[in-house]
Amino acid sequence: MGLFRRDSTPLPVTGHLTVDSGSERAPGRLWSDGFGSLAIRCLQLILVVTVAGAVIFGIQLITVVTIPLVLALILASAFAPVMRWMRGHGVPSIVATLVTLLAIVALLGGVGWLIVWAVQNQWDDLATQAQQGFQDVVAWINTLPFAPSPTQLDEWMGALTDFVTSAQFGSGALAGVGAVANFVTGFVLLVTVLFFFLKDGPQMWAFLLRPFRGAEYERARRIGDKTVSTLGSYIRGTAAVAAVDAIGILIGLLILQVPLALPLAALVFILAFIPIVGATVAGILAALVALVANGWVVALLVVGVVVLVNQLEGNFLQPFLMGRSMKLHAFVVLVALTVGAVVGGIVGAVLAVPITAVAWGIVQVWDGPNMPARWARPKHPGDAALQD
Repeated sequence: MGLFRRDSTPLPVTGHLTVDSGSERAPGRLWSDGFGSLAIRCLQLILVVTVAGAVIFGIQLITVVTIPLVLALILASAFAPVMRWMRGHGVPSIVATLVTLLAIVALLGGVGWLIVWAVQNQWDDLATQAQQGFQDVVAWINTLPFAPSPTQLDEWMGALTDFVTSAQFGSGALAGVGAVANFVTGFVLLVTVLFFFLKDGPQMWAFLLRPFRGAEYERARRIGDKTVSTLGSYIRGTAAVAAVDAIGILIGLLILQVPLALPLAALVFILAFIPIVGATVAGILAALVALVANGWVVALLVVGVVVLVNQLEGNFLQPFLMGRSMKLHAFVVLVALTVGAVVGGIVGAVLAVPITAVAWGIVQVWDGPNMPARWARPKHPGDAALQD
């Protein structure tokens, strides 16, 4: 049916007049409105989460391989300046690699031997002091109005004895043996991979860069350089801070005559690689040893020493050694630690922060040597403070 004037003359049809029956709408237009764009983003997010979950699941299945690889990369990055210096002074590559590798193995083995040796030498005295301290604690509990009765204490001790002699405890011991075997396997793989990273790391990276061309090649080079520099700076700075913390707490423990001072100081050094949480755990362990062996007064003094050392380290030493470029926001650190602990346990918590620092460093050089990715650039001058 056409369009007519009153005199039945057809009206002219122009390009501005269309008739949409609703049944001939293009299927592609269903995704072009706001709701369609939201659906596309949701599908993309689901795909990214699925791929990330599959990657994490695969990493968890082969942690014996992935964790030594990451640790070897971190150690190689930390000692990269030493390797460059020796090669620049004419030292053959194989000699420089062996010297550096032996130094790393000796350092790691020395820390472990120091802990075992000190514990063995002071274990008998600590056991005697622990028994006396336990009896003192029990006597103090009995003075409280809600103290458990001797019958309840006997029941608790019986339950503990039953658990130690049960099959569940035995299966846990067998799992511990398996963990030791995995540790030895992973350590051997770590040393082997670290040898090749130290010796042929630049050649390996050059081989991986072959598929890239032009701007993509320059970006890949920036990512590689930033990864090595970030990991190296983070590990060297953290090791220096951890050493100062361990020495300061060791001096305090020796002055207060707390047993196991050397193992506790070594533990402080190791736990310092877990930001925020590590210092707290080390302080609690040191205070517990002091409480059992020396009493609650010395334990409070130990807590004071730990708090003082941590405050000096956090406010003065860490900003000087780590630099502003390596400083992550406390919220980011806590989230990274939580995710790392869930995915990889203690090792995941140790690796979470340096990996996060590397990811942020890559964002900072994505579009140029000093040009972050477009979405990460501050929109206003005041927003730059949020990058620290």
